Parts: sequence; C-alpha cells; structure tokens
Amino acid sequence: MTVLSTRALNRATLARQLLLDRADLPVLDAVGHLCGLQAQEPQEPFVGLWSRLRGFHPVALSELLVERGVVRTHLMRRTVHLLAASDALAWRPRHDSMLRQRVLGTYRRELAGVDLSSLASAGHAVMADGQPRSMAELVQAVSARWPDVPARVLGELLVAALVPVVQVPPRGLWRTKGGVRNVLLTSWLGRPLEPDRESSGDAVGQALVRRYLAAFGPAATADIRAWSGLAGLPAAVAALRPELVCFRDERGRELLDLPDAPRPSPDTPAPVRFLPAFDNALLGYHDRTRIVDDAHRLLSVAGTRVVLVDGRVAATWTVADAAVTVTPLRPFTRAECTAVADEAEQLTAFLTTAA
Repeated sequence: MTVLSTRALNRATLARQLLLDRADLPVLDAVGHLCGLQAQEPQEPFVGLWSRLRGFHPVALSELLVERGVVRTHLMRRTVHLLAASDALAWRPRHDSMLRQRVLGTYRRELAGVDLSSLASAGHAVMADGQPRSMAELVQAVSARWPDVPARVLGELLVAALVPVVQVPPRGLWRTKGGVRNVLLTSWLGRPLEPDRESSGDAVGQALVRRYLAAFGPAATADIRAWSGLAGLPAAVAALRPELVCFRDERGRELLDLPDAPRPSPDTPAPVRFLPAFDNALLGYHDRTRIVDDAHRLLSVAGTRVVLVDGRVAATWTVADAAVTVTPLRPFTRAECTAVADEAEQLTAFLTTAA
C-alpha cells in the first residue's frame, strides 16, 4: 500500500480546501464543496472564503444568507456551521442523535428525568409560527413544564439538538452585528427535512463520506469522526470501500480517498494563506499533523487565527485599528517575510475597504 508523506497529505489538503490556488467558483458552490464553514464567530467565514476564492466579494455571501441559499445552524460537532441550504436539509436528520448525545454528555445531571420527546414537541410547537426567537424567549415559553432545569441547559438542548433551527439575518451578514434569533429550519427554507432512511449501507452516510473525502481526503475514519462528530460512519465506509482507494500515512494509519481526487506532488509550491478562527482545514481532522505541528495543535480549538507558510501553520494573526498584525511561530526567511507581508496587505485591504 502506497505511503503518503506528511508533505504529500499537506498538498492534497490544500488542493481540496482551495488553498493551493484560489478558485473561480460561485460562493454557493464553494460553501458546498467545503461541506460548510464553521461559523460560531459570524464574520470568520468571510475571511475563509476570501482566502479560497478569486475575486470574492463579501456581499455575495450576505446575499446568499438573506436569500436563504445558505444557512447558519448547529451541525457537525454541535458547532455552528454555515451550510448550503440543501445540505442542511439532507444532513440534519443524520446528525440528530449525535447532537442530543453531545448535549446530554455535558448536562447529564441537570437533564436527568427529562422526557426529551416531550421537550422537543414543546419546542417545535412554540417555533411553529415561524417567528424569530432568541434562545431565552424559547426557554421562557416552555420552562414552566421543566422548572428544575437551568434555563441555559434547556436552551442549549432545544436550539442545538432537539429543534432544528437556523440563525436568521442580520446575524452573519458582512460588517453587521446582530444577536442570535432562531427560526425552524423547515419554516425558513419552506422545505421538509430529508428523511434519514434506514439502510444497511447508510446511504446518507455514504454521501457524507464522499463529500468529506472530496474536501479533506485522503483521510482515516478517525478523521471523518473528528470532522462530523458521528461515530466514524462504519456502515457507509464499508459500503463504499470497493469504489475507494487506500493509502497509509507515515504513522501507518489507513487512509481512504476518492480515486480521481487531486493529490498534487509534494513539491508543489504553496502560497501564504490567512485562515480565520476555527477553520475546518485544521479542525476537520483527528490527526492534524499534515497542516500543524503538535506543539501548536491547540491554536485551532482556541479560535486563534493562523497563517499558513509553505502550507503549514507558521504564525498567528490579529486585526486592530485597520492593520493586520502577524506573530510568527518560527523564524521566517526574507522571502517568507515578504510573502506574508504582501498577503497581509491584501487582507487588510479586504477587511477595511470591501463594501
């Protein structure tokens, strides 16, 4: 079985993540290809797309939110993601059990004895009128039946697990501040959720695996689990094996991939790229050594913005007073300094002048 070096995996990841060369893609197509962008910080997806798309204009993403082509909702890993509307409808039922278990794992004591089906029905009944509500307003409407459960716990369980909702604009619009107000996903999009039909091969899971590999592969089943929060999708992987190719990494792990997906030469030059907080190019793997040294692994989960130099995390960045400040994690060559400064200047222009 062919062994792929860490550098080869790095270049494959950059190519799949549109970070090796900015792509000429419509914004909706890019969001779909990337399987969504993590988006609990509302402005971060704009930087993620600017780093990936040629000629990206933030108004294009804002328009998609307003026109309901993309939505903000809890999904992978119980985190807020910006997703194509069609993906949100197709994938949400497959994630329901995981979302519940993650909330229960955090608040098992507080939720002991709560009938989740009754609470879900109560939450749906409140939200059925299609009116945007904050989490606090939703909790206030149902809390009389569950007076012993802390309001915060009830709210997280309802909004992040039991009731499929989206965060409606102005939340998530370019340079716009807005609190979180929720509407039923199906009400907002005017379409039902796609049923998660039981099948021996897990058809929905197969679609998820294919899409994940297209955007993140080659990857191990542990990486699929780390990205999605689901339990590795074993039935889906087993059903897909005949159409996949297999490799090993330098640690001996089996890696799966789509046969025709790009796997550039390890010698392919990689440009400087600025990534936003919580970018899935880092968080989408269990083994992140293809893109970040173990010593800096926690930067991604802490929400630190990072800079890729030669394809790897080599600096952090912040923005204040209309200036981007870069803090290297290792010494830069003169050429690297110039390349980082040039990209920082472009990013500063985007952040400060884009309408």
